[in-house]
Amino acid sequence: MELYDWLKQLASSAPTPGGGGAAAMTGAMAAGLCAMATALTVGKKKYECYRADLERLLDDSEKQTETLHGLIEKDAEAFFPLSKAYGIPKEDPSRDETLELALRGAASAPAEILETLSALPPMLEELLEKGSKLMISDVGCGASLCASAAECALLNVLVNTKLMKDRGYAEELNERTKEAEEKIRSACFAVTAAVKEKLL
Repeated sequence: MELYDWLKQLASSAPTPGGGGAAAMTGAMAAGLCAMATALTVGKKKYECYRADLERLLDDSEKQTETLHGLIEKDAEAFFPLSKAYGIPKEDPSRDETLELALRGAASAPAEILETLSALPPMLEELLEKGSKLMISDVGCGASLCASAAECALLNVLVNTKLMKDRGYAEELNERTKEAEEKIRSACFAVTAAVKEKLL
């Protein structure tokens, strides 16, 4: 789907894409900025001493961009069974079990988005040191988007776990994803603060 078409669908009454898909898209943009800043540094004489590291960073950030882009669709696919489960009559004896499984599925995609995003802050930190100084604002933008994507992904986990009957499962997932989100945001805020300091 073309980006503008995707945005039009996001803005429509269609159930997907939603917040989870937006989190994945934002994360993909963060990874894309990391890849761009790296690509525009590789090969420059001033940064030749970092060539091997930059080539690794470029490969990793391109893979991250692709993975997060794929999670946009995965999130939509995971939400579909949940939207159907909500339509099951309350008197249907299979409703609770079907809904519980659908909630787990719907929470799994944003949890995977968070897991994928966790690899980005170390890459942005390394790029802050080894990337072209001309690309520093893009590194900061990547960090800012990554932090936002992580927060959005967490919210999309929590909205599903809140309705789960199995509170043990829900609380374990909440704890794990909250910890991941806090680590990502803390690291990303440190990068954006460093970028601002260098630019001011």
